[in-house]
Amino acid sequence: MSYQRRSKDALAARVAQDIFDGAVVNLGIGQPTRVANHLPPGREIILHSENGILGMGPAPAEGQEDYDLINAGKQPVTLLAGGAYFHHADSFAMMRGGHIDICVLGAFQVSATGDLANWSTGEEGAIPAVGGAMDLATGAKQTWVMMDLLTKQGSSKLVDRCTYPLTGLACVKRIYTDLATFECSPQGLVLVDMVEGLEREALQAMVGLPLR
Repeated sequence: MSYQRRSKDALAARVAQDIFDGAVVNLGIGQPTRVANHLPPGREIILHSENGILGMGPAPAEGQEDYDLINAGKQPVTLLAGGAYFHHADSFAMMRGGHIDICVLGAFQVSATGDLANWSTGEEGAIPAVGGAMDLATGAKQTWVMMDLLTKQGSSKLVDRCTYPLTGLACVKRIYTDLATFECSPQGLVLVDMVEGLEREALQAMVGLPLR
């Protein structure tokens, strides 16, 4: 069996492929920010940042960074024509009020039924970093997760039940990983696709959960 994991950019492109025309999308801190660089041409997708930006473009070219224009992860961004800045409180009103079509978040664990744990591992000395994740996970119309399938120790981040503190219950609809794409349902995980060369039985063994 020979297969290649999706690179971070390939994974971002896979997520971007599924974002529909006209969607208002929040990209979480970390890997999800890469999605902005892979949005399909000709498709209008409006990017929102919780620190108060609507209409972000791709990352600026090297040397063209403006550190007065940053996203929630303090990375420099660009602003498309028609883009806007606004108060942090207005940004959270958008998130909590159901005005975000899709949010893409990272995660430590996701359960088969869509519970999300992405703000703390509970480890001693770790700094909890919930940010606006709870507001997004419950306020967005769809919550997607983008992450590596396995931890550095080789354990699956897809679990029957989350053992880390929860961000939201049954809120995740899709999970995009470096090896496969899944949907969460009340009946468990549904396999959408996987990288070429990877066999279903091997993927099942890594995940350790039934795959429909």
